[in-house]
Amino acid sequence: MKKRILRNIEWGILVCTVLLIIIGVIALFSSTQNSDYDELKKQIMWLAISVPVMIVVILIDYEFFAKISPVLYGISIVLLIGVLFTEPINGATSWYSIGPFTIQPAEFAKIAVVLFTADVIVKIQRKGKDEMNRFLKLSLIILTVAVPVLLIIKQPDYGTALAFLFALIFMLFVAGVDKKYIITAILLVVIIVPVAYFFILPEHAKTRIDVYLNPDLDPRGAGYNIIQSKLAIGAGQILGMGLLKGNQTQLGYLYPKTTDFIFAV
Repeated sequence: MKKRILRNIEWGILVCTVLLIIIGVIALFSSTQNSDYDELKKQIMWLAISVPVMIVVILIDYEFFAKISPVLYGISIVLLIGVLFTEPINGATSWYSIGPFTIQPAEFAKIAVVLFTADVIVKIQRKGKDEMNRFLKLSLIILTVAVPVLLIIKQPDYGTALAFLFALIFMLFVAGVDKKYIITAILLVVIIVPVAYFFILPEHAKTRIDVYLNPDLDPRGAGYNIIQSKLAIGAGQILGMGLLKGNQTQLGYLYPKTTDFIFAV
């Protein structure tokens, strides 16, 4: 049993994950000394919770998760509906506040939706790989992702919604979706993107896109974080300025809690 589990572990992914965790903890230690290491303490706390969960998940056969994926999917949909009635945080109803903790159901939904969608594709393809290219069956697959995506857009959280769409695209591609659907989807994107930008997206979302393309449009406001991250990368280059020495972090210009730019840190 133990040998089978060890043999099936994706060691490359695990090693890369551990290295990223170590780098992230060191970066947080370096950048949060002026804030009593608040973010570092949170990261260590979540690590203490996550590692045992990871070990338990590894020990459970993945087929078990496939079997219960409809239940996980249903729970995710309920949580995504419920979170819409919570108090907004930073303008979005994306989090449940439980004491000192905040939980974002969309992050858990990513796993549930991918598992459930994969299960739906497998069941459809039991009669043949081309079964998924039937319009109604392909529509059913798309619907499994469309429901949580619409709920996440309602929060609004466009970045997370986009991650779901990319996951669906890659899953359909790997599953062997017909080229005519790929071409149709590309044409729809070309048409929908400019329409969405000018007529659908709210002003704050359009501002984020504009500032991403040109941070100097609002250097003291929406473009501040991007400019500070570029300064940090430009000053530190590949190896950085050294532990506890980064100008943008030590002087408080670039802080992971408010900027979310841990890579720049």
